[in-house]
Amino acid sequence: MTTAFTATETVDRPAAEVWAHLNTWTWMPGVEDVRVRGSELGFRARGRERTARLEVPDDGRTVIVHSRQGGVTAAYTYHCVPDGDRTRLTLIADVAVAGGFRPFAGLLRYAIRRADGGQLAALKRSLAAV
Repeated sequence: MTTAFTATETVDRPAAEVWAHLNTWTWMPGVEDVRVRGSELGFRARGRERTARLEVPDDGRTVIVHSRQGGVTAAYTYHCVPDGDRTRLTLIADVAVAGGFRPFAGLLRYAIRRADGGQLAALKRSLAAV
């Protein structure tokens, strides 16, 4: 996989609160009707039903969202790190492109960066509204 983008934000909330809100997935722009069943994340976005697989390593501060659409596979890794009363968030979006999509790999990574690069800012705004 190749990194499409990395984003960071600092949130003036304790890590446990940020972690809990992050894992509701209701803060994601354009996402509606979120359903989490075990390790499956189901949601409706941009008029289409989508599913992803959630992976939560044992560190209690990282969640990885794995998705696949056609020949494009993505892994969005969210890190939630305590920093006193604040929380430092990092999002790394890794993308692999296969088959007939390979000639468009750079364009696809750019499109993903444009569409999803503001996710942590959206999470921060959502937390401010709570």
